[in-house]
Amino acid sequence: MISPHTSSSPAMPRGLAIGLALAAVYVIWGSTYLGIRLALEGGFPPLLMAGGRFLVAGAMMYVVLRWRGVPTPTRAQWKNLAVMGFLMMGLGNGMVTLAEQWVSSGLAAVAVASAPLWIGLFASLRGQHPRRLEWIGLGIGFIGVVWLNAGSSLVGSPKGLVALLIAPLAWAFGSIWSRGRDMPSPFMSASGQMLCGGAMMLAAGFATGESFDGVPTLKGMLAVAYLMTFGSIIGFTAYIWLLDHVRPTLAGSYAYVNPVIAVMLGAWLAAERFTSHDLGAMGVILLGVVAITLAKARAPKTAASPAPTADESA
Repeated sequence: MISPHTSSSPAMPRGLAIGLALAAVYVIWGSTYLGIRLALEGGFPPLLMAGGRFLVAGAMMYVVLRWRGVPTPTRAQWKNLAVMGFLMMGLGNGMVTLAEQWVSSGLAAVAVASAPLWIGLFASLRGQHPRRLEWIGLGIGFIGVVWLNAGSSLVGSPKGLVALLIAPLAWAFGSIWSRGRDMPSPFMSASGQMLCGGAMMLAAGFATGESFDGVPTLKGMLAVAYLMTFGSIIGFTAYIWLLDHVRPTLAGSYAYVNPVIAVMLGAWLAAERFTSHDLGAMGVILLGVVAITLAKARAPKTAASPAPTADESA
C-alpha cells in the first residue's frame, strides 16, 4: 500500500496514498476497540495481550524490512524509538487496553477522540499553529465527543476514565515529540516502536502479576490475530507514514471517526447500547473531520507536507 521509505510510491499518486492511509487509520483502528474487548473476554490478560501482539507484529515487520534491505536503526534512533514505544504503545495503547476491562469499547474510542485536540495544542507549543479552520474543526469534533459522552448510554468507571485520560495525552505528545527527531524510515520506525513498546508492556504485565487462567478461547485468539495484523501492522504503520506526510492535525483526525466505527460495531456485535443521542453526536464528530480535511486541502503544499530530512521523521 505504501512504500517503506519516506515518500509515497512512484507508482501511486500521492493523494491516493494519503487517502488509503487515512482510510486505514479511520476504519481499522475503529474496529480494534471491539477487537481488544473480544480478546479480553477470550481470556487474555490486558498487558500481556497488548505487549505480545505488538512484539510479534514488530518482529515480523522487522524481519521483512531487513530482508528488503531497509537499514537497521542506529543506537540514537533506538533510543528515540524506545521513547515513542513507551508513550504511544505503553501509555497510549496500554492504557486503552487496561481501561476496556471496565468500560465499553465505544466509550474507550470516544475518550481517545480527544487526541487531535491535544495534538493541536502540543503542535502549537512547537510553533506549528493550526489554521483557523482546523481549530474550528477541532472544536466541533470535541463538542461532538462531549455530546456523545454526556448523558450517553455508554458506561464507565473511575479507573477506566483515568486510564482513558492518560492514553490520548500520551499518544498526542508522542505524535508531536517524534517530529524533528532522528528516526528511521516510517515502516522501520513503526516496527521499532512496536518492538520497544511491546517489550515494555510485557514486562509491566509480568511485574503486576498478570497470568493466563486457562487456554484462551478461539474468539479471543482470532481477535488477537486481527489486532496483530490489521491494528498493529497495517493501521499503525499507516499512521506513522501520515505523520511524515501530512499536518499533525489531519493525521490525528482518525480519532474523530474511530468512535463512530467503534460504537456501531459494539452495538452490532457486542450488544453495546446505541441510541439516537449517540447518532447525533457522531454526526457532529464527522463534521469536525470534514472541517479539518478542508483546512488541509486549502493549505500550501509546503506546509501540508514538509520535506523529510535526516532530522525529521514520523
